[in-house]
Amino acid sequence: MTEIEKRAIELENRARTADAKERLKLQPQIDAIVTKLSSDGHRVSTNLRQLNRTLNEEAIEDMFDNLPV
Repeated sequence: MTEIEKRAIELENRARTADAKERLKLQPQIDAIVTKLSSDGHRVSTNLRQLNRTLNEEAIEDMFDNLPV
């Protein structure tokens, strides 16, 4: 197992147990690691891809929740 794969597992585990604020902080790191794994030809697990999608959606929702009306 490569270092990037180990890092991906670590980030996935942290995100699954983190509160909403921490998940938002982890989102860019997870997005970057998914992109890096894919571009390097590594397999990206379905769970990690789904987590990345969920975190991206949460980040977008948070951005709109903070917009003034």
